[in-house]
Amino acid sequence: MRPMKDDVIPIAPVADVHRTVMEAAASADDAHAALALVVDTEGSTYVRAGAMALFDGQGGQVGWLSGGCLEPEIETRALAAAQAGQVDWMELDTRADEDLLSGSAVGCRGRLLLALLPLAWLPGWTRAVEAWRDGTDLELTLRSVGEQRIALGLGQTDWRLPSTPVPGQVQAGVRLLLKAPPRMVLFGAGPETPWLLPLLRDAGWVITLVERRPRWSPDTGVTPMPDHWEARTPAAGVMQPSVAGADAALVMHHNFELDREALEALAASDIPFIGLLGPRRRRDDLFRLLPAAAVSALGKRLRSPVGLDLGGRGAQAIALSIAAQLQAWHHGRVA
Repeated sequence: MRPMKDDVIPIAPVADVHRTVMEAAASADDAHAALALVVDTEGSTYVRAGAMALFDGQGGQVGWLSGGCLEPEIETRALAAAQAGQVDWMELDTRADEDLLSGSAVGCRGRLLLALLPLAWLPGWTRAVEAWRDGTDLELTLRSVGEQRIALGLGQTDWRLPSTPVPGQVQAGVRLLLKAPPRMVLFGAGPETPWLLPLLRDAGWVITLVERRPRWSPDTGVTPMPDHWEARTPAAGVMQPSVAGADAALVMHHNFELDREALEALAASDIPFIGLLGPRRRRDDLFRLLPAAAVSALGKRLRSPVGLDLGGRGAQAIALSIAAQLQAWHHGRVA
């Protein structure tokens, strides 16, 4: 796969790979599981190239490639590919008029080209996913190396697999860039945390919690377990490797002094999105105690109060408003 050149085969970035599918594939029973990978799309489709769904052979499914109408057919073919130990290519075309009212009746005029991958033939997949979750972008490549052979690469790992006849558009090669999941550091836990952490994790974020107060320790079961937990002060937490390179930070201790400490520490960081929980008056009070240089450094990075105005009150509504703003910001919909 290394000989592929950028000027020969353009690389298509995949900005929103589902973390849950990648991790489920890494821990699946390889002998019976298959990964359905969207290689190409045309027209109106539920997903784009790079989308994935896992079928585990025991009735389990992680990820969706349609609104549910196409999944039974995809699962049947995917599990057959796993049993046969080969890549199978599947085209789903619902662009004709009769597809609106017959068959699966999806109601969308689009075409999907899927590569159905037998996980038992992909040793090293788990290591590649771990590197991806830890912040490494992965290049996923497919190309024909014979009439019924396919070369598949993921990061630094390569495989040669038997295949059903390779579609023409895959002969020269397909390249997808699987961007590493976005990283969030949460300074302080509180009533919103049990609602917010699952929302962010399901949306693909890798989460570090900086919290040393015993009441909010994940060990108590009150706070959900994040990907990384730093039982440190905010100033010490900013210095940890799990925080380095974070895409976003939330400051929500429900404690004035701890929030002040976190904001001062974050002012010296390069984190582009910093959200502060609480009303504007509280932010202004915090600013009066921060050095002028820290206030200036926070600048337009600080969103205060954090969260979109969706209406509602209480922990659930606050968590939803924050998750919605982060989703919109991560995809370039809001500044």
